[in-house]
Amino acid sequence: MQKFDCVVIGGGIVGLTVAWTLLEQRPGIRIAVLEKEDAWARHQTGRNSGVIHSGIYYKPGSLKAKLCREGNRRLVKFCEQHGIPHEACGKVIVATTASELPLLESLYERGIANGLEAKKLGAAEVKEIEPHVSCLAGLHVPSTGIVDFVAVCEKLAELIVGHGGELRLGTRARRFHVDDNGGILETSKDPMAARWVINCAGLQSDRVAKLAGAEPGARIVPFRGEYYELKPGRRSLVRNLIYPVPDPSFPFLGVHFTRMIDGSVHAGPNAVLSLKREGYHRTSFNLRDFIDTMTYAGFWRLAAKHAKSGLEEMRRSFSKKAFVASLQKLIPEIREEDLVPGAAGVRAQALRPDGGLVDDFLIVHSPSAIHVCNAPSPAATASFEIARVIVANIPEFSDFGTL
Repeated sequence: MQKFDCVVIGGGIVGLTVAWTLLEQRPGIRIAVLEKEDAWARHQTGRNSGVIHSGIYYKPGSLKAKLCREGNRRLVKFCEQHGIPHEACGKVIVATTASELPLLESLYERGIANGLEAKKLGAAEVKEIEPHVSCLAGLHVPSTGIVDFVAVCEKLAELIVGHGGELRLGTRARRFHVDDNGGILETSKDPMAARWVINCAGLQSDRVAKLAGAEPGARIVPFRGEYYELKPGRRSLVRNLIYPVPDPSFPFLGVHFTRMIDGSVHAGPNAVLSLKREGYHRTSFNLRDFIDTMTYAGFWRLAAKHAKSGLEEMRRSFSKKAFVASLQKLIPEIREEDLVPGAAGVRAQALRPDGGLVDDFLIVHSPSAIHVCNAPSPAATASFEIARVIVANIPEFSDFGTL
């Protein structure tokens, strides 16, 4: 049986940044990263919008607010150091109705409280940045950017191997036997001994935590986000990133336009319940995932609270016309024929038993293990800072590395 100082479960950007941060701070330690898929970043990391977030949306003082801003800076620095294409293109957030103007003002104040640069714009000033947008007012947030997060993960994997770490694709964690001195991790391949296990399993993080005897206090409920892409001949309608003012009573940002680092333009996502945690199509179904959601009181309390919004999201899922109508609030020139279906993603959203969404990063401790049990957006942006926090919570001990 191989012995390690630390085993990281999950090959998305959070798991890989944790492994890399450990190797940077404690050279020579024995570390392995397990990923059940055959490549890195196959789920949330590789299926998000590719946005380097500024942190303007998050409650001042929250982990999201604290870690996103510095994470943005460190992610950009990492990309610069390793030649990964990225761009600080900025974005506009726009109010299209009078009722949204006070919300836009509140968002501006939140951005300032979070230490961000944000500029109020009139409708004419918005058009100077995004000529095809129709709005009453807007905000410009210059620190928002775009990147290929899969490319970031591939570079991290390369660095981990180059500094002595082990990467194990196609390896699933099955059981734990842990105590305060470490534990045995049974996998789909060989068993492993580890002083510490770091759970960064994303959509499966609550289940992995329970394998280790931890109680997250929340359950992952998966929400699928569906996208369209603008046809190449219509990409000129969007220069960079265009977002609506988020509805504070609804936990998602609403459909928006995102120019990707490869020049394509994505429109979306909506947010509908997924009947499979890793299900990227309307027909995707997993019996265990379905039962987990349908038997969870927290889901039904959430559904009752947001029934109207949820039904509207479902209508957009099945009606391209309805989806386009939402986009036309931002860019009236958009037509159904301008859009083709794009890839979908699934958000691993932690939900409390009372029906409340866990609206911040959730990190849970158990003997010899740390579990990242809620890391939706902006986790990719904040990943280097999330890793720093996790590593800082691994106790220093004199015999580290002497297994």
